Amino acid sequence: MSKVVLKLGADISTDIIYPGRFMATVLPTETPQYCFADMTEFNRKLKAGEIPPGSVIVADKNFGCGSSREQAASCIKGHDLKVVAKDFARIFMQNAINLGLDMVICPGIVADEGDEIRVEGCRVHNITKGMAFDIVPLPKARQAIIDAGGLIPYTRKLLIEKKA
Repeated sequence: MSKVVLKLGADISTDIIYPGRFMATVLPTETPQYCFADMTEFNRKLKAGEIPPGSVIVADKNFGCGSSREQAASCIKGHDLKVVAKDFARIFMQNAINLGLDMVICPGIVADEGDEIRVEGCRVHNITKGMAFDIVPLPKARQAIIDAGGLIPYTRKLLIEKKA
């Protein structure tokens, strides 16, 4: 079970997730410090380690719109957060898959900050509200990349299996 630590609306751009003024920072080990940098209290909690790994960000439609900056997915993954959104912007989704960001497409999601949720099978259960919502599953190949931790670990795994 995970707690919703941030609830966002629709059309959350990559500039909100990872502001453009930090674009010179590209290393996955460094990007997390700028995660939602302009949401100062949330960013402070992230940097202070007050938000446990596996916590959830819930968003409406079109999460990650606006640009192709990979750092937006990288900074969220760096804090080991899960994103449950009604849908994702196409480029953000591909970047998130390539980096192994844990994300769930759930068009009917209803959740507020502080709610306890559990992703199980093809449903998201909001334990706090006593509700459940269907997930739109990713294609198996894309989910396998996420499960492996991203495209590089996935490819490495395939190469090792091929050698064996």
